[in-house]
Amino acid sequence: MNKNIYLSLSALSGALGVVSVSAQTSKPNVIIIMTDQQRADLCGREGFPMAVTPFADSLALHNVWFDKAYTVAPASTPARCSMFTGRYPSATHVRTNHNMKDIYYTKDMLEVFKEQGYKTALVGKNHAHVKENDFDYYDEYSHWGRNRRDTKQDKDFASFLNDEARGQYLEAAPFTAEEQNPVQIVNKALSWAKQQKDSAFFMWISMPEPHNPYQVSEPYFSMFSPDKLPATLTSRKDLHKKGKKYEILAELEDQSCPNLQEELPRLRGNYLGMIRLIDDQMKRLVRELQASGRYENTIFVILSDHGDYCGEYGLIRKGAGVAECLTRIPMIWAGGGVQPHTGAMDAHVSIADIFPTLCTAIGADIPLGVQGRSLWPMLTGKPYPRKEFSSIMVQQGFGGEDFTRDETLTFSEEGALTPNKIAHFDELNTWTQSGMLRMVRQGDWKLVLDSYGRGELYNLKADPSEINNLYNNKKQAARQMELLAELMTWELRVQDPLPVPRSRYHFKRNPYNYHF
Repeated sequence: MNKNIYLSLSALSGALGVVSVSAQTSKPNVIIIMTDQQRADLCGREGFPMAVTPFADSLALHNVWFDKAYTVAPASTPARCSMFTGRYPSATHVRTNHNMKDIYYTKDMLEVFKEQGYKTALVGKNHAHVKENDFDYYDEYSHWGRNRRDTKQDKDFASFLNDEARGQYLEAAPFTAEEQNPVQIVNKALSWAKQQKDSAFFMWISMPEPHNPYQVSEPYFSMFSPDKLPATLTSRKDLHKKGKKYEILAELEDQSCPNLQEELPRLRGNYLGMIRLIDDQMKRLVRELQASGRYENTIFVILSDHGDYCGEYGLIRKGAGVAECLTRIPMIWAGGGVQPHTGAMDAHVSIADIFPTLCTAIGADIPLGVQGRSLWPMLTGKPYPRKEFSSIMVQQGFGGEDFTRDETLTFSEEGALTPNKIAHFDELNTWTQSGMLRMVRQGDWKLVLDSYGRGELYNLKADPSEINNLYNNKKQAARQMELLAELMTWELRVQDPLPVPRSRYHFKRNPYNYHF
């Protein structure tokens, strides 16, 4: 890479590098703990009244956490590719789960870690562009169990997930909690980490849960019984306020799950139980690393790729729109070098910021084409420009015209619905993903605009479920214009700089990828 293209970060690594007491010359280990489809607000630190994430809450309160962290797009592959490249879907070209092979970038996170001498591992779900051969250790799990089914336990559990619990399971799972994916994944992760004695390591611990199939074992099944759950703030009665795509998704869900509205409380309980199981395993992982003396020299990043309706608007999973329950994600930074911060960090951040932040933390250059920003100064108590983190953008849609239910195409023909099989539906389909949306959040306000010029404007403090659309409300005209300008600024900012001019022109970048 041409080092004259941008300012090198190597001069900063001595001041910002993280070392432990026991290994003064080593680089920090890095562990990313990612869940799949976890809402940000179902936790004690945000006021949820049930003990869903007690360990993560404790870790957050003693380190750094964000309550305005967002995915780049509410779908797994676009979000995960963005985390590894630091680029938005409009730049990676990965705007759907079906465009992984189209990815475009110069250098990703794994390449940087390898250049820095790290051992690398994935234990859990992949669903990004990275491949088995890119890692030193690779043990993949999916929503249907472990990919390498070496044992009878692997085979039996995978059979249950594929056949009996394909989308959801309304009874306690007929397996022990110890046989569930999160426990098995942490077992494998700890085993591999203990073997790393001579070099720093990067490990991606990627839980397939709480993504559907919604199923969980005792005692977690009974922890969140339907009669104890707080009511959702919205229901199917609010669907007409959210637009046609939400209504089409509801129609698809009802065709696959005709009793969905009656089953929703139990499915919500399963979803919360799955998160609590993950939280307990996260605690086991961190505690064992603390006991081995590795916590102080390990940076932990805890996040999800996107959220889940979990009953909002009478829906499950994801699909339509960019509601907060789908786009806002949990994000915690802990461990080596992270300076504790009281309360949530007042900054709008993105999953695209993970890669450049880790580059700074380990003293590596941020590769050309990365669009995210380094959070490391913020995380380590150093000065940073507040304006840089005063808003954030989310993208959604693969383009073209919106598909409607007036088309001759049916759910079954498209592949969105497997007839006569409960919960065999794909919420990420032609109807919900066609067209294009952009969302910007700034403080308590959120604006959404689609390619037809249709807008949404919400005050999230007064209207957290986004059902009172203030777009074109005369009283909010100034606010609307302010947010439209902010959205346009973001759109210009994330226009892909690649390829940069080949001669003569000088390409200028801030060392932390700051714009302001």
